Amino acid sequence: MGSVMNAGGIGIGGKSIEAALSTLSDMTAGMAAIGKDEHAQRIATAQAYMREHGIAAIYLNAGANLVYFTGTKWYASERMVGAILPASGSLEYIAPAFEESTLQGFMQIEGKVNCWEEHESPYQLFVDVLARMGVRQDAAAPPRVGICESAAFFIYDGIKPLAAGYALENARSVTAYCRSRKSPAEIALMQRVMDMTLAVHVATASMLYEGITTVEVEEFISRAHRKVGAPRSYFCIVLFGEATAYPHGVNYVQTLKAGDTVLIDTGCQVMNYISDITRTYVFGDISERQRSVWNSEKKAQAAAFAAARLGVPCGDVDRAARVSLVADGFGPGYKLPGLPHRTGHGIGLDIHEWPYLVGSDITPLDVGMCFSNEPMICIPGEFGIRHEDHFYMTENGPRWFTQPAHSIDDPFGLQL
Repeated sequence: MGSVMNAGGIGIGGKSIEAALSTLSDMTAGMAAIGKDEHAQRIATAQAYMREHGIAAIYLNAGANLVYFTGTKWYASERMVGAILPASGSLEYIAPAFEESTLQGFMQIEGKVNCWEEHESPYQLFVDVLARMGVRQDAAAPPRVGICESAAFFIYDGIKPLAAGYALENARSVTAYCRSRKSPAEIALMQRVMDMTLAVHVATASMLYEGITTVEVEEFISRAHRKVGAPRSYFCIVLFGEATAYPHGVNYVQTLKAGDTVLIDTGCQVMNYISDITRTYVFGDISERQRSVWNSEKKAQAAAFAAARLGVPCGDVDRAARVSLVADGFGPGYKLPGLPHRTGHGIGLDIHEWPYLVGSDITPLDVGMCFSNEPMICIPGEFGIRHEDHFYMTENGPRWFTQPAHSIDDPFGLQL
């Protein structure tokens, strides 16, 4: 291993790998998974929305939507597995016959399982179940039936020829409405996983040394996430030097050297909820250019946060970040040097979910909505700076899950 001498900002380097790991411990005590009562309330909220908006039924495919409404964790495959939720009445499942017992073992919300044998059509079964539920085809006044937005195209393609008397549409209007407004229980889980990943960031910065590779840092981060109680890193991006100008990384391994900008974007998943935090700092002496851009990024992130008010369209938050960046000489718009992507994304069961902090999203900010705030500055050929923290909307406005990076000299606020 290389030198463990302190390098640059406070908390950057100075510890061995084992010493850094020793600062971490299990942080999952007291976490409570989403229970049956909350899943039942989610179903009731969805059904009320469907009745209000004239949607007769929706199909929830295996994956995050099925987990959200039923607690049933099942992975999407080439076989149709999911649930049918009518606007009134009980939810029912659809699955291959040989999976029935297994599926029942994963259920939190119990329901009839409608089974199809391997040689049969699950799509015909789907329309038959709808009819039995009272959602019957009517060419003159076709009932609106939503298909899960995450379902593979082959599911829609299989249903459509059999559903001439239905008005098939994207179920996102229902699923996004419900999932984007997090409950206090969801906020609590997300707060904990964010806290876990921030602790991992602090430990990671402390063990950096000249000559370490991005792969070695990724391996440490996975170990560190396990130390705080996650099964592993949910994802991990580690970039040094010029490679930090590429938002989602490069296809080659980098080796850390003095003066490099360091960008680390990582998260974990516990009890189905995901964290996602980016920290950027400098290993070694900090140049005036790095300091100036780092501070511009901090200002843009603060401008976006300040613009996040109840009832404001999501797009206005993105615009506030860009106005700040333009004032500092970046952009305009998506031009480089500047911010080449949206300011933020929703988060929860999926790492990217609705709504989005992007100019075209007119969704009004509402209580319980959660977002990343990451108006990255990319300077091709030099470096990139991304500060990424998440906030959630309360009755009194936005609240950070994690406090933003403090300063380029003390990114984790260790001397506050």
